[in-house]
Parts: sequence; C-alpha cells; structure tokens
Amino acid sequence: MSHPRCNSVALAITGASGAPYGLRLLECLIKDGVEVHLMLSKPGQLVIGMETDVKLPGRPAQMRRFLAERYGAAEGQLHLYDREQWTAPVASGSAVPDAMVVCPCTTATLSAVATGASRSLIERAADVVLKERRRLIMVVRETPLSEIHLENMLKLARMGAVMMPANPGFYHQPQSIGDLVDFMVARVLDHLGLEQQLMPRWGSEEPGDE
Repeated sequence: MSHPRCNSVALAITGASGAPYGLRLLECLIKDGVEVHLMLSKPGQLVIGMETDVKLPGRPAQMRRFLAERYGAAEGQLHLYDREQWTAPVASGSAVPDAMVVCPCTTATLSAVATGASRSLIERAADVVLKERRRLIMVVRETPLSEIHLENMLKLARMGAVMMPANPGFYHQPQSIGDLVDFMVARVLDHLGLEQQLMPRWGSEEPGDE
C-alpha cells in the first residue's frame, strides 16, 4: 500500500449532495478501528435527512451516541464537535489528526479552505491540516464546475490536498447505489492507507482467474 496508515481521521460532512458517501466512510473508519473526529455542518445534517434513512438527534452529544451505537464504535473512538467548538482538538496544530476528509464537500467549503477563511470549525480544521502538512482529501460534489471551482481545486492541489470529485466508475459493473458509493469510499480509504474489501483492484479479476 503506497500511503501510510492513518490512525486518526477528521471527517467533515457538508451540505453537498452525497451524504451516503460520508456515512459509509464513517462506518468503514469505525470498523477499521480508526479514531474519528466528526464534524457536521447544518446543511450537511439536512442533506443526511433528505438522502438517507438516518434520523439524527438535534444535539451533538445525542448525535454522537446515536452514531456510535449505529456503527459500533468503541468507547472513545468517535468524537463529534459542534460547528463553533473552537476548543476541539482539530482546531489546533498541537493535536492535528493524521488526515482530514471532507466528504461530501460543497464548493463553498472548497472556496473557504482555499482562501483560509476559517469561519467554522470545519474550515479551521482543514486549514490546520494544510499548515501541518497532513493529508487533506476533498470529495467535491458539484456539476458542472465553474472556472472559480476549478481554480480553487488547483490552488489546493498545489498545496498538497487531494481533489477527489465524487465520480464513481462503472467498470466494476455496479448493481446498486451502494456499489457506486463503495467505489468512492474505497478510493478514499486507499489514500488513508487503510485496507479495504469494498472494491477489487484494477486487474485483480482477469478473465480466466476463476
């Protein structure tokens, strides 16, 4: 595996369409024993309610307990922070996680991170990951992309961030929406250095292998 394993990951779910990507990634991270620092924007919570059957409680503490029970998190494995919880560890370079994933990522979040706005905990956490030279993966979900979006993506890519638009492939012949979701989540897990069985690797199922 080309990327070193990440044992602590900040995961931000914002208000772009694609909430199933974020929740499936959360499930896989917890299953693999990764310590997760979760942040949900208010639009992100609304989109989860629109696109999935997950009904999140309103308060962060209740939400953390709900998600921890749903995905079987160990004690202390899942942390969830309020949008303006500036005392959260992810807001400081002294406690930076191994990596951060914004999944899905709105173009507004993309823009804010590219300009260093740091107006919310999500934006600040991404800024910290960049300045500390850790891995930042942004699963941007928008189409078509304007020149502004492309310039922001190029700017962040030059800083070392990984731009990973939510573009699932079809060469594995997906049979369900879940298969399409798993395609993208598998790519994220690869870049986090985590083993995954969601998707066969290219060339691993050659004709005549069976």
